[in-house]
Amino acid sequence: MLPASHPNRVALRFGDRTLTHAELASCAGALAQQLVGQPRVAVWATPTIETCVAVVAALLAGVPAVPVNPKTGERELGHIVADSAPAGVLAAPGTPLPEGLRPVPRWDVTLDAGDAGDAGDAGPLPEPGAEAPALIVYTSGTTGAPKGVVLPHRAVMSTLDAVAQAWQWTGDDVLVHALPLFHVHGLILGVLGPLRLGGTLHHLGKFSTGLVARALADGGTMLFGVPTMYHRIAAEVDGNPELVAALRQARLLVSGSAALPVADHERIAAATGKRVVERYGMTETLMNTSNRADGDRKPGSVGVPLPGVEVRLVDDNGAPIQQSDVVGEIQVRGPNLFTEYLNRPDATAEAFADGWFRTGDVGTRDPDGHYRIVGRKATDIIKSGGYKIGAGEIENALLEHPAVAEVAVTGEPDDDLGERIVAWIVPVGAPPEERELADHVARLLTPHKRPRVVRFVESLPRNEMGKVMKRALRA
Repeated sequence: MLPASHPNRVALRFGDRTLTHAELASCAGALAQQLVGQPRVAVWATPTIETCVAVVAALLAGVPAVPVNPKTGERELGHIVADSAPAGVLAAPGTPLPEGLRPVPRWDVTLDAGDAGDAGDAGPLPEPGAEAPALIVYTSGTTGAPKGVVLPHRAVMSTLDAVAQAWQWTGDDVLVHALPLFHVHGLILGVLGPLRLGGTLHHLGKFSTGLVARALADGGTMLFGVPTMYHRIAAEVDGNPELVAALRQARLLVSGSAALPVADHERIAAATGKRVVERYGMTETLMNTSNRADGDRKPGSVGVPLPGVEVRLVDDNGAPIQQSDVVGEIQVRGPNLFTEYLNRPDATAEAFADGWFRTGDVGTRDPDGHYRIVGRKATDIIKSGGYKIGAGEIENALLEHPAVAEVAVTGEPDDDLGERIVAWIVPVGAPPEERELADHVARLLTPHKRPRVVRFVESLPRNEMGKVMKRALRA
């Protein structure tokens, strides 16, 4: 995980705190010696340099790390602790832990490389096998208690190598992001990616367009973000020359975790000349597809399968779909897949069909092999009037209306249509007429895709990765 080349290059930068690759190897190696032989450890995953050291130490020791969201509620935290049974919890010194973690032994994570000087006397660390668990990342629990996704070293390494190839990512890159460190996007791609390549992570701590502009102007070459962040960037590019100049000199802008609206794509591209690269992944599969640094970056597309990854679409009966532009469920297989849901053999078996992981996501494939995500099978496919309609297509159309700031589209039962299309709108200023929005969609798409109900709201409920929680809207 920690390359020997460029030992004096900065590996991690959080504000004015930095660690070189050599310093990281030293302090993480010392901590790893303490962890060897433990069954698994929890990591209190604050957006700090200590979180990165803790995860690297666990990986070096061959001990599965369980990153814990610091905002996890009491009930969910209790479930994660009981389910994963960590031998201890790693945290930054002085960081208060919630009551649910206090019975678990605590290890403070220090950056004192001097303490690591004698670590080598303990002998070489064991080399984890490819199938050995590297991390256990808990799902968001939208359909029940969160499930612990067991990710082997094989999945982590294959994904990082595949995206490095697709994005022409090297050790000379400086990655800028402000993503949380308890999820695969911010932690595996955003921390372990730069470390595997011998490059640099510049973590902003929290997101702001000002911090992004300064970090990119200060040598950042890549930016990772979620659509909520890029939406804020798109809203400012017309009047923020400092931000535009910084984005222009970046080598790559990457968006993930949810679909980036086409309108934001186009606004950023028009102002900066840079097209955002979208990719598609999830906790159980890490990364599946991506637009390539050296290929077409089609707005609204998540690109083509990454090296070594197979992707297919299937119909409601599980039969593969060969035609282009036909909606189907996305299934994946390859070295990027998880091993199992911890303590849930029933859920693990249900998640696979003949070796293919059933993502629950629905999408289409164009004639060039580029995939487009329509939404979740359970929440974003609306069956109305005999048509199967993707919520994402309608959302993109509504975002082209000047009076729409944000939107989510759902379905609700209808005696005549089966389901009717409902648009939840955060307006720009005074709300427009509902008929105006319905006609707008009918003109851009087709009449049967127009919303039958429009509900105006002050904001959309989102999780920490910026995804709209549609179940909360309907509740």
